[in-house]
Amino acid sequence: MNLSDTTKARFAKEVAKFPADQKQSAVMACLAIVQQEQGWVSAEAEAAIADYLGMAPIAVREVTTFYNMYNQQPVGKFKLNVCTNLPCQLRNGQKALEHICHKLGIEDGGTTADGLFTVQKCECLGACADAPVMLVNDRQMVSYMSNDRIDALLDTLQAQAK
Repeated sequence: MNLSDTTKARFAKEVAKFPADQKQSAVMACLAIVQQEQGWVSAEAEAAIADYLGMAPIAVREVTTFYNMYNQQPVGKFKLNVCTNLPCQLRNGQKALEHICHKLGIEDGGTTADGLFTVQKCECLGACADAPVMLVNDRQMVSYMSNDRIDALLDTLQAQAK
């Protein structure tokens, strides 16, 4: 994979935040940039980041696979992460996940046939008191997700996609 000049410029801006001998510290930012631009982080993108930062490809892969915010395969236009950690489960997190999957006709970790939604459970989002909580596209947290609020969110996102 060849990085575009725009991508390289964005990488350089992140690398500049660290001392010259510690540019590998920008790996998470570079992964986020690639994911923003392409929707996911491919093995080729990992290799390109490793080359750009002067680090071993396996070191980039370790970061990609450690954090669930990096998509390791293509996902839908809207990625919905539902917290199912124990505190959220006690406040219907698992039921929220099941409701979304049932409504969209997919399994946990699946993507709808139209490519619009990917749904997956996730670890703690740090808002246990607001459960059930979800993260939309790794950026927007939504709280107190009753079935009615979930249905309204899905309707809103579907309307945005049109």
